[in-house]
Amino acid sequence: MNHKLLKECPSASLFKQIIAMIYDSFLIVSILFIGTAILLPFNQGEVVGGFFYSVYLLLLVFIFYSWFWNKSGQTLGMKVWKIKIINDYGVNPSWPVCFLRLIFALLSFGCFGLGYWWRLFTPYTWHDHLSNTRIITISKIPKDS
Repeated sequence: MNHKLLKECPSASLFKQIIAMIYDSFLIVSILFIGTAILLPFNQGEVVGGFFYSVYLLLLVFIFYSWFWNKSGQTLGMKVWKIKIINDYGVNPSWPVCFLRLIFALLSFGCFGLGYWWRLFTPYTWHDHLSNTRIITISKIPKDS
């Protein structure tokens, strides 16, 4: 797609962003189950828990989002709702930017979701602003662009 055309796309609504996150949560839960199943043989089949396990699961979530965002700018939920993440240049964000965006998203969520609700009054969330990214609606872009 034309990067200039992407930069001119409207920001995606908070509704579309939240619905895409709900779609993605089903896939993430499956990935976390598989990630846990991989650890069980190394833990004699006992219940896994503790700080390192939590960091491991968080890392799996970070890798999931970063891989999709860096590769195509879209997770599976974002594809369904025709939204895409871009940086200030209209291209997919780099791995470091993806990780920063996710850290800032945790901050946005951790403040009682205020970073997300901010989107109702501005064209961006806190984590969009802090990571110089934004989520756009691509449903109106012609396929041959």
